[in-house]
Amino acid sequence: QVQLVESGGGLVQAGGSLTLSCVASGRTFSYSAMGWFRQAPGKERQFVATISWSGGSTSHRDYADSVKGRFTISRDNAKNTLYLQKNSLKPEDTAVYYCAARAAGTMMSRVDHKYAYWGQGTQVTVSS
Repeated sequence: QVQLVESGGGLVQAGGSLTLSCVASGRTFSYSAMGWFRQAPGKERQFVATISWSGGSTSHRDYADSVKGRFTISRDNAKNTLYLQKNSLKPEDTAVYYCAARAAGTMMSRVDHKYAYWGQGTQVTVSS
């Protein structure tokens, strides 16, 4: 059974930092592009960041304009873990954050329906 489990969410003040983790189990995602999405109350799910299977350079990562320069996506394939380092957090970053994985051999994508596997989400709340 494939599982993606996020952790690291919580309450933080504006300007603060948080690092989210997503541990995959049930199969290896070493050859899968992965991504982070978020959904705020009353809003549609929104792309945050995506990373190629290797994630070895900045060209293998892509970010939404709203988080570029503040968030960093990375992965450790040996640990089957995806990360999202979030700095300079703003109240508008408040949302449930989801990690997602594509099928093996696929490329990065900003489109949520291209992802086959999803975690249950972790809440991030940024107070002003």
